[in-house]
Amino acid sequence: TETYNTDELKELSRYLDQMYTETHDTVFLAVKLNFLLGLRVGELVALKWEDYCDINHLHIVREEVRNQITNQYEIVEHTKTNRDRFIVLIPKAIHILQKLERHSEYIFVRDGERITSRQVAYVLEKYAERQGLATKSTHKMRKTFASNLNASGVPLDCIRELLGHSNLNTTLGYIYNPLTEKETYDLITKAL
Repeated sequence: TETYNTDELKELSRYLDQMYTETHDTVFLAVKLNFLLGLRVGELVALKWEDYCDINHLHIVREEVRNQITNQYEIVEHTKTNRDRFIVLIPKAIHILQKLERHSEYIFVRDGERITSRQVAYVLEKYAERQGLATKSTHKMRKTFASNLNASGVPLDCIRELLGHSNLNTTLGYIYNPLTEKETYDLITKAL
């Protein structure tokens, strides 16, 4: 329940591709991309084209927050930890970014307006509803990202840096088994 397992991620990815093809709404690409970036959803929706600093990296420097007084979403020029970081872009992520047009300073826009974290959450809610599944929060994308990296042997310290954590213990709280039962069984069988 803490991550999308391999099969769930494949199904969700198909859904996102289909919905983007039908609507050309960039929110579907944003969700798909975040499984490759592991950003906090507020960081994802605050991305600007200027953050795409070179072909292989994104510079994470700001996030969306909800103003507790006005209940409005706004962008602040810092991340949750007040530290910027660079995220490596793999070819699949670059391919998604190349699909997007640069009509706004923000990477993900709908009708000329920046998409919000609420709109990203809504995509996951609608998907779960259509599939008859329990909704998984936007934070589960981040846990899925970390868990997939861990299951593939990426060093924990690298995962910690990509997530923007200062403490490895925080990162360990993001690591779960993202494999299906069969994949897990096969891995245990191979190991023993």
